Amino acid sequence: GLVRPDDGTVRWEGRPLDQEARRRVGYMPEERGLYPKMRLVDQVAYFGELSGLDGADARRRAADWLGELGLGERLADRAEELSQGNQQRVQLAAALVHEPDLLVLDEPFGGLDPVGVDVLSDVLRRQAARGMAVVFSSHQLELVERLCDEVTIIEAGRVVAAGDIRKLRAERTRPLVRVELEDGRTQWADDLPVGASARPDGAGVLVELPADGAGVRRPAGAGRGPERRPRRGLRAGGADAGRPVP
Repeated sequence: GLVRPDDGTVRWEGRPLDQEARRRVGYMPEERGLYPKMRLVDQVAYFGELSGLDGADARRRAADWLGELGLGERLADRAEELSQGNQQRVQLAAALVHEPDLLVLDEPFGGLDPVGVDVLSDVLRRQAARGMAVVFSSHQLELVERLCDEVTIIEAGRVVAAGDIRKLRAERTRPLVRVELEDGRTQWADDLPVGASARPDGAGVLVELPADGAGVRRPAGAGRGPERRPRRGLRAGGADAGRPVP
């Protein structure tokens, strides 16, 4: 690597990574790592050769993977001629060309349109089904939930939760409600029960309640006549209900 670690070790199958083990890892960075003037098939084949493939095999696999990712008719194009989303597909082809045992991707869905997201998601699912270990970082939580079996949540460099995504949702789901009063008052949120928290959301307030819903009560004055009736009511959502309730 370009940077030596300050501390810690990386192990794969119980052993520290050596040069041979590194060849069994595919990596796709968030930032573009392509040569802009190089033709796509040559570029992906070059990365394959860096991972130990011979020239002919690398070129055959490069063409196969670019075709798999919808770029079969653009093998002779240069990277600089592609859209951001198509460049992302080339980067994935470069990470997969040597058929690694471990695939590591940093924000792989950034810059992709919905069609590109579906193509990439399908490729990752198929590789995982074939036995490849796929690890990726993402802030697009709906995709994480759709694709992953296990998840690790990191905050300020510390692991705060890890495990089966279904179990984590069941254990950590807390009711989330949005409250907006016609008179615009929000001061009632200063007197929430212990274990609840609130944050502004436009003209209203999003309130995260204790998991058991203990201490829930209607804001003082809400519902006492038309001038105090909640404009949008109270609606509960799951752990992913971080959007304003329409």
